[in-house]
Amino acid sequence: MHTMTPEEKAYLISIGSASIDEALGAALLPTTATAGPGAGGSSIFIRSGDRRVRLSINAASPLRVVPDGDAVAVIRDGKTIARGRLERPLCHCPEQAYITVSERCVYDCKFCPVSKLGGAIKDTETVIRMVEEAAAGGSLSAISLTSGVAGSPEQEVDRMAAVVKALRARFDLPIGVSVYPTADSTAILRAAGADEIKYNVETMDPAIFAQVCPDLSLPFILDALAGAVEVFGRNAVFSNFIIGIGEEDEMVRDGVTYLAELGVIPILRPISASPLRAGEIAVERPSAERLLRLAGMTRETLERHSLDPRRARTMCLPCTGCDLTPFRDI
Repeated sequence: MHTMTPEEKAYLISIGSASIDEALGAALLPTTATAGPGAGGSSIFIRSGDRRVRLSINAASPLRVVPDGDAVAVIRDGKTIARGRLERPLCHCPEQAYITVSERCVYDCKFCPVSKLGGAIKDTETVIRMVEEAAAGGSLSAISLTSGVAGSPEQEVDRMAAVVKALRARFDLPIGVSVYPTADSTAILRAAGADEIKYNVETMDPAIFAQVCPDLSLPFILDALAGAVEVFGRNAVFSNFIIGIGEEDEMVRDGVTYLAELGVIPILRPISASPLRAGEIAVERPSAERLLRLAGMTRETLERHSLDPRRARTMCLPCTGCDLTPFRDI
């Protein structure tokens, strides 16, 4: 089977969604997001060679996923864009139990619908049960935990630490955690047994950050990231960096360089426009050309600072479904 090229994956990501042929039926294996800009939507994963892409399910998308022998093809206007196999997500993504602990948030970041969804808060026993169910599939390679802020950041870190400690006692798997940082979140989560950590900058443009994350502090997040590298080490600290909310490429380059100088691996995440945020934020899904350009720039920057996303064991970098990942895709 033809293996998806970086250009084909970039094109699929630039659209980010597909309608699904009814003939696929039960073969779909969809997953529903509970965190971040895509929260509330369902999606599928397609694997082609070493590349994986996640497409949200949207009947109005210009892309369509159709059966193609024992695989699937993604077509547009009758032309095949890419071929691959549907991949089974364990929890949220393939090969990982990627679990949102608190599906609610007191903060009002303009790109994210979570504060408007009022989802569940999972207790430790629920998370353990979900990981056990994922492990029963036989292909579980990592546990990844993310969370909104249901009450205060400090309460959330304590909740997450309790979950990590309980999981560490039961599973011999790498554990990655993504939370909003606190003054001592790095030390608390490391002591609980976390192997990798992610604090999201969201954007490195201070003016845009002030508009889209009015309740948060970019300098505080950057200080937390610098401290996290000292505790967790290089290639174990990550940060989501949203693309498509008005930032310039030069700012992205400067921001990626700044993070790499700290020892942090940035994850350039194309914006997913949430209908719950319509009118609150101007978003533009990045083009395939821009995604390729920025991913190439990021790879060069990471190489220059001796950082390698292939060494990451949890969360987004091993998955690669939502992004063009340096060293893995390009």
